[in-house]
Amino acid sequence: MNEMRVALYDRYGPPEVLYEGRAPVPEPGPGEVLVRVHAVGVNGGELAGRAGKMRLVTGRRFPQRVGVDFVGEIAGTGSSVTGLGEGERVWGTLGTSLGSAAEYVAVRPRMVGPAPDNLTAVEAVSLLAGGMTSINALRHKARIEPGERLLVRGGSGGVGSVAVQFGKLYGAHVTALAGAKNHDFVRGLGADEVLDHRTVRPSELGEFDVIMDTVGTQHRVFRRLLAPGGRMVAIAFDTDRMLASLSYLLGSAVHGSRRVRFFAGLPPHGLFAELARHVRNGDIRPVVDTVHPLADVAVAHGALEAGGVRGKHVIQVV
Repeated sequence: MNEMRVALYDRYGPPEVLYEGRAPVPEPGPGEVLVRVHAVGVNGGELAGRAGKMRLVTGRRFPQRVGVDFVGEIAGTGSSVTGLGEGERVWGTLGTSLGSAAEYVAVRPRMVGPAPDNLTAVEAVSLLAGGMTSINALRHKARIEPGERLLVRGGSGGVGSVAVQFGKLYGAHVTALAGAKNHDFVRGLGADEVLDHRTVRPSELGEFDVIMDTVGTQHRVFRRLLAPGGRMVAIAFDTDRMLASLSYLLGSAVHGSRRVRFFAGLPPHGLFAELARHVRNGDIRPVVDTVHPLADVAVAHGALEAGGVRGKHVIQVV
């Protein structure tokens, strides 16, 4: 049986539990495509899963895998698949599953879309998760309008750095919170104001029409900054207080005049084409921090966990 390289871990713990192992190449089932993976993004949620903070969801069966999004090419198709052929360049996501940090993945066609041809695989994957999340959060969930005041928490990270760009694209006045050493980087993405999250107090920030939270903590505090009719979109929760954090997010989505929208899971398929159009038009630019080989997956996780990231840590598989 053919084998492939894949990132694995056999127990919960620090980044060092990750290693490059071997696993069978998946066979695409009926209604699936096989993708040869070229590049994978490293996402914050994977860190909590690997550390064991979400074991109620991830369980205790090992080895486990990492990686959600990917850019690659179609290597094969199962029966009943139409419209996709071998060699076609695609980008996609595994949705709520993990395991894209591997040489091959088998997914349903609705989980992939044509990748923009004006970027390398590394550049494209640096925009994929952040771009789809930003479009969904700002345009579909918050319905942001030109001239509104937007606050982006985590403005230099993999999602925040793309959200800043989309905020400006949608005509908002963008304030971003980021570490002091990353202020010039975030301003270069288009932010109107960049403030140090370590020194500024939330009470000093003023009011905002939309808050996009990529950090996952202090939701109650930042919700108070919403102007009447304001909307807060949270894409992360406090993994150290998971049940309490999720309970607050779910409750605040239905109670009070300043609503919090929280979402996770499968993105609408149409977002692949929408994001690709913006990339081809040059509306947003890649945000690659560091490129790591698959063998250095532990290094990549450690670098993201250390903080101070500028954009996306990417694992180059091919």
